[in-house]
Amino acid sequence: MLRSPRPPVPIRPLRAVTAAALTAALLLLGLGNTAPGAAAATADGAPAAAASTLVKSVQNVTHPGAVPVDHGDTVNWTVRYENAAPGDAAAPATVTDPVAGAGIAQAYVPGSLHVPPGWTPSWSTDGTSWTTTDPGAATAAVRAQNPTARSGGTGLSAPLLAPVRPTAQSTGGDGFTPVLHRTASGEVESWNIYHHAGPTARQVVCSSLSTGLPCAGGPWPRPLNTTAGPLGAGDTGDIGSPLTPQYVLDPERPGLLYYPAVTAGAVGVGCLDLDARANCGFAALQSTGGTPSSTNSLAGLVAAGGSLYGVATTGQVLCLSLAHRTPCAGQPYAPVVAPNHDLPGTPTALYLGALTVVGDRIFASSSPQGGGSTASGPPVLGCFDTTTRAVCAGWDSPHPAGPTAGYYTYNAYTAYDTAGRPDGVCTTTVGGPALLTTCYGLDGSARTAPATLATLGGGVLTFNPETVTADGVTRSWFPVWGGGVPGATVCHDWTHDAPCAGFPAPALHPGVNGGNTRDYGYAYDATTRCLIGLGDAGVLFSLDPANGASPCVHSGAAVTLRPADFYCDGASGHVQAYTRARLTDIDLSHVDLAASRVVVTDPDGTPVATPALTGSGTVDLSGVPVAAHPAITVTVQLVLTAAGDFTADNHPALVVEYQGDAPQICLRTTVTPDCATTAVTNTATGTDATGSLTSNTVTTAVAPGPGCRPVVSVEKEICASGHPHDCGPDGPGPWAKTSPVGLLSLLGTAYWRITVTNAGPVDAASVTVNDAVTPGCRKAAGTFTLAAGSSRRIHCDSFLLALPLKNTATASFVPANSPAGTAPTTTAPSSAVACSLLCILAAPGRE
Repeated sequence: MLRSPRPPVPIRPLRAVTAAALTAALLLLGLGNTAPGAAAATADGAPAAAASTLVKSVQNVTHPGAVPVDHGDTVNWTVRYENAAPGDAAAPATVTDPVAGAGIAQAYVPGSLHVPPGWTPSWSTDGTSWTTTDPGAATAAVRAQNPTARSGGTGLSAPLLAPVRPTAQSTGGDGFTPVLHRTASGEVESWNIYHHAGPTARQVVCSSLSTGLPCAGGPWPRPLNTTAGPLGAGDTGDIGSPLTPQYVLDPERPGLLYYPAVTAGAVGVGCLDLDARANCGFAALQSTGGTPSSTNSLAGLVAAGGSLYGVATTGQVLCLSLAHRTPCAGQPYAPVVAPNHDLPGTPTALYLGALTVVGDRIFASSSPQGGGSTASGPPVLGCFDTTTRAVCAGWDSPHPAGPTAGYYTYNAYTAYDTAGRPDGVCTTTVGGPALLTTCYGLDGSARTAPATLATLGGGVLTFNPETVTADGVTRSWFPVWGGGVPGATVCHDWTHDAPCAGFPAPALHPGVNGGNTRDYGYAYDATTRCLIGLGDAGVLFSLDPANGASPCVHSGAAVTLRPADFYCDGASGHVQAYTRARLTDIDLSHVDLAASRVVVTDPDGTPVATPALTGSGTVDLSGVPVAAHPAITVTVQLVLTAAGDFTADNHPALVVEYQGDAPQICLRTTVTPDCATTAVTNTATGTDATGSLTSNTVTTAVAPGPGCRPVVSVEKEICASGHPHDCGPDGPGPWAKTSPVGLLSLLGTAYWRITVTNAGPVDAASVTVNDAVTPGCRKAAGTFTLAAGSSRRIHCDSFLLALPLKNTATASFVPANSPAGTAPTTTAPSSAVACSLLCILAAPGRE
């Protein structure tokens, strides 16, 4: 069957089109004869407020441009959502798209639902109940929702983070270090895992900094497990944690967190999917136990050269390839530090020390205390070269970091020169009358230690700092507590080799839990330029890195905008230009504009522009060419003078916009192979700030596919008997392809039989016989339907004036259930020859 090709239906009319022009366009495109959402008139004749519109179209994916579609073809249903809400206010919007004839006429293609950025997809198998997990071909309807839909729809927003106030949540007294995570919707989460927790303990916690409440997906804390899958509940874990855990976020797979893990049989790397609230596996790197030095726990993790590294209680270096999440070849590697807490038969003993990384070198501290280690001694620092997989040059033996075994450390951190370049490694130990900091250069030579921590008493515990280079200055903020300090922060300025200017030494936190914070670790949020802290007191709080004040009265948001992601019809030209970014729902008199700034980068962080934030809260993005930068990240960093704009009913946001066509929602379906289906259809509905919405209905005819077509053939024969009564419908014939010589003499009548057979799976409709030489045969056949697996015989005759005569017949037909206007198909020809004495001379070929 021939199909009529045509280009895909264009679905990009101008946004400012009038109702009449839109109606005409829809008629021309076959999309319907009304314009959804056309403006009406009020009772006094004034034009009513414009309503939003949904415009439906369909594309043949299997045979692009072919209309009608075939059975078995996959089609792409697109609905364009034109938001006509007045002003710039945000309001919820929902678009629902039922799969008409789901499971009968067509079936949803799993994974095919596409929604624009900022929209949340959901699926239903009954059109009533909804899930955020794609159920596959059982889907009967899909839905897209946007809680902050705005006029035009060509923008993306993220909430501005309110100043983080102290929150006593289920962070646990041993939450240790916060890990910051921004979700696709812009929510900022702080995750933590309890340290030195037993395997069965509930130990992972998520707190929403955006709401000040526990994250969705609780109750928190939850256990950790080696088996991939959703986080469990209760004391059902099988992964424990070390004393001073360090974490790595996957640089290639956002939202995946790797953490040092201890099980009953091994130490290794656990994986946590922050977005899915799920375990994503465990990779064992070394079996627990052993003698004379036992693997009881580990320190780490840090990342270098595409791999994760840790150090076991034996002093051996552990390694996991990030790309494959499998152990590195040859690991565990030889020890680089003295073992600590490695006595056999003490499976709960904990590694005392930490790691830091500089380029391709991993530095580790170790505290081999007496009573828990196979050989006691002073704390040491060691180095592992990730390129040679061996001890670093200049570090053939671990370097001492304290005078006796009475000293110990919880940290190992990188040292920097005044230009901000890493030039060494340090550790600060406890055990004497004052804190002792020991540093070495990268080559193992002695390096002068910073004096900032030396003013603290000998009983104060120090943990790994958070180090940031910003505005040309490199600073480290150290969490400290103990020895009479209830919790504080110490800041060292490496650029000036001095305590940080304007920062108390130390900075206590009297407004947080009465000052009792017992700080363990900080995470720097580059968007708001705040430190988020957590400690043994179980209180999550924020800290201004400039002056130590808590809360940090900053705000900010980052939006990554990829305009092409708003479309799914495969067409080009949807996007014209970037336009602006703007702040919404915030009183700009509460913003220190001079201290605030805007940074535009490519998504990988490459700087693009630093446009001004105007007094109206807008940012001009028109100078950023969309062709050169098909995606941009706009980060707004605000310094506030007041935080009253952030309330339960008011949610300030950053909106980034571009000029382009209205966004699209798409799903794909596969047309059923059932030959009875002659068309598929689709209509979308929705609601937004302008009211209820209904799209035009799109119906596409279904032409029979390969499995739904008749297989028709024709056999043309001539009667070989000399008796006419043998040549009728009930006559015995015989029937042949050529009449015997002399049968018809020089003149006579030829009796023909045409057999039309349908060997295909479906009926043939509108069957006609074509016989140019003997028109009576066509008339005798008429027009008929030929059922699948059946035949029809037509008998006709003709008076011959001249011989020989070759008579050829064909049949034309359309498959049953074909759309109106389907061109007929013609069979291969079949011929028979009427012969006489002249055949001796003519000798026609036989068929």
